[in-house]
Amino acid sequence: MKHAFFLSVALLVASPAVAQPSQALPAAAQRAEIAAIKTVLAQYKAAIEKLDATNTERLFAKDSTIFETGGVEGTYANYLAHHLGPELHEFRLFRFSDYKVDVHLIGPAAAHAIETYNYRIETKSGEIAERRGVATSVLKKIGGQWKIVSMHNSARKPRAS
Repeated sequence: MKHAFFLSVALLVASPAVAQPSQALPAAAQRAEIAAIKTVLAQYKAAIEKLDATNTERLFAKDSTIFETGGVEGTYANYLAHHLGPELHEFRLFRFSDYKVDVHLIGPAAAHAIETYNYRIETKSGEIAERRGVATSVLKKIGGQWKIVSMHNSARKPRAS
């Protein structure tokens, strides 16, 4: 777990002079890699909105690390089994809005993404939660596929207007 955390930090603070993503890949290849990364993130988001995380483990590295609102959740498999999965079963609705994603290649096989969004949750018992969220993910190309190595999500109540 410490290894994934330190890898995440190292990738996030890697300077452009060291990473040199523009020299590593031609512009068209960079666009294709960014599109592939956005697809991975979109598949995860779509699964959450469907309240069905079946097959989402394929989007994450086996030794991934998940952080949520100040807590260390462990690997994605652990997070899915003990947090996300049970939580999704309690929801009637989960909807994202105002979603934006910014992907930065750190080389030909590493990237980080920053997602910002609003979301609304309605539980089966009738509770409603509306939040403003942000997620930072580190992704690595493993076996030719982009996988999430580390994800940190946090949210807060939107400011009163």
